[in-house]
Amino acid sequence: METPALPFPVPGERTSETIRRLRDAHGPVLRVLLPGEVTGWLVTSYEATEEVLANDETLFSKDARNFAGLHDGTVPADWPLRQVVEGDHLLTKDGADHRRLRGLINRAFTPARVAGLAPRVQQMTDDLLDRMAERDGEVDLVRAFSEPLPVAVICELFGVPEDERAQIREWTGVLLSHAAAPDAVNAAAGALLGYLAAFIARRRQEPGDDLTTGLIRAHEDDGDRLSENEMLWILWVVLIAGHETTVHLIAKTVVALCADPAQLDRVRSEDAWEQVVEEALRSRNSVVGMVFRYPLKDVTVAGTTIPAGQPVIIGLTGAGTDPARYGPDADSFDLGKAKEGHLGFGRGPHFCLGAPLARLEARIALSSLFARFPGLRLAVGPDEIAYTSSLITEGPLAVPVLLS
Repeated sequence: METPALPFPVPGERTSETIRRLRDAHGPVLRVLLPGEVTGWLVTSYEATEEVLANDETLFSKDARNFAGLHDGTVPADWPLRQVVEGDHLLTKDGADHRRLRGLINRAFTPARVAGLAPRVQQMTDDLLDRMAERDGEVDLVRAFSEPLPVAVICELFGVPEDERAQIREWTGVLLSHAAAPDAVNAAAGALLGYLAAFIARRRQEPGDDLTTGLIRAHEDDGDRLSENEMLWILWVVLIAGHETTVHLIAKTVVALCADPAQLDRVRSEDAWEQVVEEALRSRNSVVGMVFRYPLKDVTVAGTTIPAGQPVIIGLTGAGTDPARYGPDADSFDLGKAKEGHLGFGRGPHFCLGAPLARLEARIALSSLFARFPGLRLAVGPDEIAYTSSLITEGPLAVPVLLS
């Protein structure tokens, strides 16, 4: 008899908490019922996650054409997650198609260019901290710092004008929320795609020293160029992922450090901000679920058989806090575990393209924040902080802090 699918996510419970609870109660692989009454599978342990990632593009596909329910009428036409999984972009490609797009993007998004951003990221950080210093009393760290910094960095990198950035952030919030109504998600998706099409056209007419212009010009030795549709979906992915994850990573790390003064003292004494970022990526990752993989045939993961064509979510937060990998205190933020490694950016051919930029931003943001405000502390208890509702990313809606 088939095991009943368990609801995922659970209203009123943080997605990260649900993943850990399901891992501990039901094991590393289980059937779940997603929003819209769509059945899928959730992978919750480090070992099972590593097993799936090691078989990307051999046993598992990221191409939604291999998601049987999208094509046999099982999944509703207005299913909100269609907007995320059906886009013709880097996150839904496999094999040669994926390598081609990634190669073209890499020509514009080079490690040297990312490293060269450090002075500008520092300047943006300092400007935001200056504005925070002018405020009296309680400050919302999300609104004042952890949100505007990554939005400004990724948008400036791609040439998005300052007065157009807030709208991109708003559309992103709707698209990634599992609580948003289908009509709202469809409207946000259409508006963002329309904006990006117009933006690309503007950049073709008015090129600049930005990555959008670089992508327009990028080509391989054989003259292969990004099509208009490919350009559109690359910007869709990079602008969303390039700020959403870092917004939440910074905020979650601030909460973790403020909640544990001993850890914060250790970080300061050792000047260990790079290790802080790695430990946050392990234990406080902003990406809680990687959506979706589709088995190309019936496949067994951690002793459980997942039928071909069914969607698989990798519960990354479960892998990062798995006691079997990191010990009984795996849920804690512990600088000493930073050296143990993590799967926070994935592994293999789909390893996160933006990892160097996320690490750079988080390190500069966190070290500068705590240096500027050594008395920074939470204005509420950590358990009083509310979090976003998403299958994919998670972070505080607001972090009230006192600066001194």
